[in-house]
Order: sequence, then C-alpha cells, then structure tokens
Amino acid sequence: MNLQSFRLSGVLLLLVAILFFVSLPAHAQGEAAAVFKAKCAVCHGQDATGNVPMGKTLKVPDLHSAEVQKQTDAQLTDSITNGKGKMPAYKGKLTEEQIKQLVAYTRELAKKK
Repeated sequence: MNLQSFRLSGVLLLLVAILFFVSLPAHAQGEAAAVFKAKCAVCHGQDATGNVPMGKTLKVPDLHSAEVQKQTDAQLTDSITNGKGKMPAYKGKLTEEQIKQLVAYTRELAKKK
C-alpha cells in the first residue's frame, strides 16, 4: 500500500466515523420517541400536552410547560424511574439509557412549543 492509498483509507475511515457519530443523536431521539409513544403517550398524549382522556383524568402536566421544564434532569429521571404521584415507576421496565433519552426528549419538547 502506497502513502496516497494509506491517506485515502484514513480519510474514508474518518468520514465514516463522523457520519456514525452525527447520526447517533437522531437515532437516540427516534428511539426516545418510540419509547414515549409506547409507555408515556397514553397519559401524556402523542403531543405530550396531556390533552387526552387519561391525561385529563389524572391531571398530568403539559411536558412543554415551564412547570416541567424547570425541573432538573435528576428530578425528571427520578420521576420516570421511581414514579411520581399517580405516575408509575419505570425502574426495571426501561433501561437507564432509555430513561436518559426520555429526559432528553422532554427537553426537546420545550424547543418545539
């Protein structure tokens, strides 16, 4: 292998690595959206406003709201992990990574309102 081929291989490897790492946040957000849809949307609604029959009955907060968004990541993680009020605990039902992704997903909701 000559020097030019070696450099080209290195550049291609670097490009593949960049593409991989750039796509990770989108993949994680897609996974978080799927988990949200499967586990959270029945009460919080697809749009996370809580404007669904179960959400209205339980008086769940709009996840876009300042009330939710002012909570720390640790507080949101604790609520998802251990439950809060009528919200069930997801410890053992979701992985730590999924819970972390749901917290990040909740943060993204504030940007979409």
